[in-house]
Amino acid sequence: MKLIHTSKLASYASALQALNEDGRLRRMRPRAGIDFVSNDYLALANAPRMKKAIWTALDAGTPIGAGGSRLLRGNCEEHEKLETEAARFFGADAALFFGSGYVANFSVLTTLPQRGDLLVLDSLVHASIHEGARAGRADFRISRHNDPLSVESRIRDWRAKGGRGRVWIVAESLYSMDGDFGPLEDLVEIADRHDAFVMVDEAHATGVYGQLGRGLTAPYEGRENLVVVHTCGKALGAVGALVTASGVLADFMVNRCRPFIFATAPSPLMAVAVREALMILQDEPERQERLSKLVAFTHQQMRLRGERNTSCSQIIPYIIGDNIRAMRLASALQARGFDIRGIRPPTVPAGTARLRISLTLNVGEAHVRAMLDALNEQARGWSR
Repeated sequence: MKLIHTSKLASYASALQALNEDGRLRRMRPRAGIDFVSNDYLALANAPRMKKAIWTALDAGTPIGAGGSRLLRGNCEEHEKLETEAARFFGADAALFFGSGYVANFSVLTTLPQRGDLLVLDSLVHASIHEGARAGRADFRISRHNDPLSVESRIRDWRAKGGRGRVWIVAESLYSMDGDFGPLEDLVEIADRHDAFVMVDEAHATGVYGQLGRGLTAPYEGRENLVVVHTCGKALGAVGALVTASGVLADFMVNRCRPFIFATAPSPLMAVAVREALMILQDEPERQERLSKLVAFTHQQMRLRGERNTSCSQIIPYIIGDNIRAMRLASALQARGFDIRGIRPPTVPAGTARLRISLTLNVGEAHVRAMLDALNEQARGWSR
């Protein structure tokens, strides 16, 4: 048995202990209970059509792995078919397929904004966007959440101090922890006034909002100053992400984007799955309609129970505040058969630990009623 030298690991053990005492120690848990936590909004991850598409592709000889980067032998017919179909579906000039939403956000922000440019990030954008901004060439500023005036103020301050490059406004269309929508129309107008670009992460809106699930950026797709990330691992039920943009920006990424150039291409089978998901969105719009009805029903039931709710989407934050109490409430609900997880800092701001309740087509109205009854019973008497 290999001996562990505790002196080398002491600082790591101490950090873990501190997280535990603060109620922020993370552990992986297996799937169990009724799904109120996943992002499988349209229940496509286990859909028969998705499975059939994969089996058909395997029988036709589609490889499991790409075997190389897209610029070597890893560029498969399945990738190109998906990108062509995705560009048509979303109304963009071009699309590029990446292995994950995290990689896609990081890739865009470390490739397209140049030295001397400015990124203005909404304060609640995803961690991958913050990491991309820190790793990229451009300067960046943080604007107040969903505050267009704050965005414009950051731009004007930067210009007043000598900033001369291009401005990139970066936001999400639907925020993953608060369930609120970004002010896209205002941001596009600001971008037009300042000759700026807009980058939008549609992770939680693709498939759920917009005509046939094209997302909340659908009215703006095709503009030369818009870059959109459509995550494929949530409502689309697969893995990966599509970046839609002008043909010029897509070609620039093929030539300059290091995570695209030097990474093994995503599995061709995942390209098949995502393409099938886009077809399902077009063939089965009732999935989107059923989810919309379930969301409306859940919000109505919460109002009837007197529950505070600032969301109007399929993502419902149930704010507790205290880390340990949030995790205890999550555990109590899990013990009653509902898979609901606690979310703590740094994923959310300090003092806003919460349950993140996610609505998907994996549940129905009866499940929602039972979950809300259990939540009300368990939380009764707790100070929130």
